[in-house]
Amino acid sequence: MKKFYLPFIALSAIALLALLLPSNFSNSGSTEYDKADIAWMLSSAGLVLLMTPGLSFFYGGMVSKKNIISTMLQSFIALGVITVLFVVIGFSLCFGDSFYGIIGNPLDFFMFKNIGLGINENFAPTIPVILFAIFQMKFAIITPALITGSFAERVKFKAYLLFIALFSIFIYCPLAHWTWHPEGFLRQWGVLDFAGGTVVHMSAGYAALAGAMFLGARTSYGENKHTEPANIPFVILGTGMLWFGWFGFNAGSSLGANDVAVQAFSTTVVASAAAMLTWIFFDAIKGEKISALGACIGAVVGLVAITPAAGFVSIGHSFVIGFVAALVSNWAVRRKNKSNLDDTLDVFPCHGVGGIVGMILTGVFAKDVGLFYGQTETFLFHLLGLVIVTVFSFGGSYLLYFITNKIVPLRVSEEEEELGLDFTQHGEVYKLKKPKN
Repeated sequence: MKKFYLPFIALSAIALLALLLPSNFSNSGSTEYDKADIAWMLSSAGLVLLMTPGLSFFYGGMVSKKNIISTMLQSFIALGVITVLFVVIGFSLCFGDSFYGIIGNPLDFFMFKNIGLGINENFAPTIPVILFAIFQMKFAIITPALITGSFAERVKFKAYLLFIALFSIFIYCPLAHWTWHPEGFLRQWGVLDFAGGTVVHMSAGYAALAGAMFLGARTSYGENKHTEPANIPFVILGTGMLWFGWFGFNAGSSLGANDVAVQAFSTTVVASAAAMLTWIFFDAIKGEKISALGACIGAVVGLVAITPAAGFVSIGHSFVIGFVAALVSNWAVRRKNKSNLDDTLDVFPCHGVGGIVGMILTGVFAKDVGLFYGQTETFLFHLLGLVIVTVFSFGGSYLLYFITNKIVPLRVSEEEEELGLDFTQHGEVYKLKKPKN
């Protein structure tokens, strides 16, 4: 199809350019590695990568049967698109020499130039810089994949590919630079984001909200605001993969096999467990049955909320964070269900609101610098950071939807939506085998 000539030509040009570049695997710079740190970070990078297929099962099980494949592929394809984009320019924008704390120099690490087996003391002092870059790549991959649940069952696949590329460059990379680069302005202010509550979950949550608003509701949304999940065992499987991978996401953000990794690992499991139980018992108080879907959503909300705080808070405080996040997100889902906003899989109430709660409570409970310890500066900067990230993520994402829609229409036709995206976008159909009598 002619419409795919341009991306194929671009990919061919990248392949040709890759042939001309020198080898990355040189030992220039310090090589005084910590082998335990290398082993842990290799494992953590693999764990974070596993989260994206886990997310595809988590989302895919929640949608209608005719949209399972398309929904799962929207997550899975990010493994390809964002990996290539991150190698070409994404890592440079995140971690290149800082322009006034706003964005990295796009030429510093273009095509992973200057990224080898040596150590960059500014990023990780005990592992090769290429391992640090690959670990960061996995965060960049899952962030746009999180957005997909908000506009599931109605987005054109080729338009989605364009949007996630634009989002990665113009939203994710600046946020990562502000928050994680040593000279990023949020980091200079003392804003704490241990593993991505702001960079990953708030950005994805606000982009999801903007997407749901821009694309509008599904044609069937007025008749029934609750999509009947096609495969709840998929959701349970996806939750398990996400929870397992999240240990790399959070504990791996210590960038070494150390005491902080142990702390982050411990607070992660406690917050998620607390949120899971809080969610299902709150549902029960409201007169609803305890459901597998509720347990899974609650666990993920807890994981989201503890992410910015994981390496900064105690076990007790992680329990409180999971408890509060589950209550607030559950309330947000209920409020959304009474509105006309069609955020198909509740991405903003869960990931966006969960990230917001996590950011605020990090400012409250962070050891020695939080409001709980009598300090106000970190908490106030977290509130200011929250406002800035909200305006930038929501406003910037809405603008990117507008630009994408001008280039490639985002919304499928009513007929395509009725037939299902699996067939109309991919020519594939998910079939559940009927049991033999």
